[in-house]
Amino acid sequence: MMLSGLGRWSDASELLMRLVVGGFLIWGVWDNITSDVRMAEFAGFLARWKFPFPELMAPLSVWVQFGCGAAFIAGALTRWAGLLCALHFIIAILMVDRFGGVRGAFPAAALVVIGLHLATAGPGRIAVDALFGGRRR
Repeated sequence: MMLSGLGRWSDASELLMRLVVGGFLIWGVWDNITSDVRMAEFAGFLARWKFPFPELMAPLSVWVQFGCGAAFIAGALTRWAGLLCALHFIIAILMVDRFGGVRGAFPAAALVVIGLHLATAGPGRIAVDALFGGRRR
């Protein structure tokens, strides 16, 4: 009745979540990494939303997302990446997404929750971190 047998799949589901979210984060910034024009457009977007130093914040944001995505996929430094991801998307919500209402803020809010989950629960046993004692206890 409680489906407790599904618990044996928790490491696989943790891996799947890390792969999907990590892939999404990398996919979402890849155009900024590979195109100076797209990075400049992103800096312009940040300027319109009154971010300080948009020419510096744009690449910082892009590389934070890329780094978090890569860390999630590998399951390396997962707890740190989770905290950084949560902080990054809290800023996104406060600065931009809150103006879009619940639907507009939901993707960033989901990334905050996923980041906090990975920071607190760890990456599961199928991860680089697991080799160094960083798995769930």
